[in-house]
Amino acid sequence: MRYFCLSAFLLFLAACSTIDCPVQNKVAVNYAVKTIVGGVEVNDTLKDTLYVWSTRSDGDDTLIFNSGIDISSFSLPVSYTHPEDKLVFCLVDTNKVAKIDTVWIKKEDIPHFESVDCSAHFFHTLTAVRSTHEAIDTIFINNPKVNYDPSLDHIHIHFKK
Repeated sequence: MRYFCLSAFLLFLAACSTIDCPVQNKVAVNYAVKTIVGGVEVNDTLKDTLYVWSTRSDGDDTLIFNSGIDISSFSLPVSYTHPEDKLVFCLVDTNKVAKIDTVWIKKEDIPHFESVDCSAHFFHTLTAVRSTHEAIDTIFINNPKVNYDPSLDHIHIHFKK
């Protein structure tokens, strides 16, 4: 009986894994809406409605952010099959006038290995960002390292008033 209990306990320990796969973690670029007040960059709130589309590899567009109103930050997914992501930002004001900008984000994809039991993940290093300027005044990289940390502001974006 003692050997049975010891064997059962050892099997239980062997069945447990110390690796927790990041099921709930996501890799996304975090955008912070900012403005300049007195020469200092401060948080801002976007009063207009924001929609964002991404161009897929088959050429079609996919809505990835829908109806963002009164937001000061937002997160968008990152591709891991393209060296550059192309996003279309559509800003609709209270008079239903739309302004459309295209944003291009160049990045390096970095495979992230945790365990053979976990699915593949990629972290990213942002290398460049540029945009058209219908509604966007300026956009720049604040923190280039994109990983599981949701508290980092990767990109600061200033919209025209």
